[in-house]
Amino acid sequence: MTLLRDEDLAAAFDHASRSYDTLVAANPGYHSHLRRSARRLGLPGHGEGLRLLDLGCGTGASTAALRSVYPAAAITAVDASAGMLARAAAKPWARDVEFVHAPAERLTQAGVTGPFDAVFAAYLFRNVSDPHTVLAAVRDLLRPGGRLGVHEYTLSGRRTDRAVWTLVCRGIVQPAATLLGDGPLYRHLWRSVVEFDTADRFRDRIGAAGFDQVRALPLPGWQTGITHTFVARRQENRR
Repeated sequence: MTLLRDEDLAAAFDHASRSYDTLVAANPGYHSHLRRSARRLGLPGHGEGLRLLDLGCGTGASTAALRSVYPAAAITAVDASAGMLARAAAKPWARDVEFVHAPAERLTQAGVTGPFDAVFAAYLFRNVSDPHTVLAAVRDLLRPGGRLGVHEYTLSGRRTDRAVWTLVCRGIVQPAATLLGDGPLYRHLWRSVVEFDTADRFRDRIGAAGFDQVRALPLPGWQTGITHTFVARRQENRR
């Protein structure tokens, strides 16, 4: 099986949007881990006067995490899947949350303009065809010194972590998704993780894209060694 890409992947997410919230709710720690990653951005106060970009917002779980941690910030939430974005936009939000339909590779063409004080991307980078190009675009949208937070499935490189990930996907996630008619998307999910960067490699990729103070932080529970938060800062003197 090859990875889904671009239009096929967006269409698969469109189809899965109706049951996506139900499936992720069965994942222990899914929402609390997103909030933990949002807090790791380390932004001041409640986000007063800040502009945040939620890149790859899906049905809004990452948007809700940002809103929970930084309730006073203005949030622009972007996703390439119209179906996922519609689910997100239909939820009740306080003011200063806007939703934009756009691929991560074409943000400026969709009218998404900086500078942002922080960019948060959850479960995005292994689903884009060119992570380096997207990181460069994110860097350009951040103010100098702005913060990047990435919440992503990135394996540690240990065989046991890959084995746990495969067991969870093939034993639980894929059978449930197949019953819902979304088997191809969740088979893509498994493969996209095992073929993506390890945590150390992705940390280095972020640094090479014009960020400093890059850290890879583990998340607790069964996802230790499988999911990480990456935090970084746009270099002050990078142009």
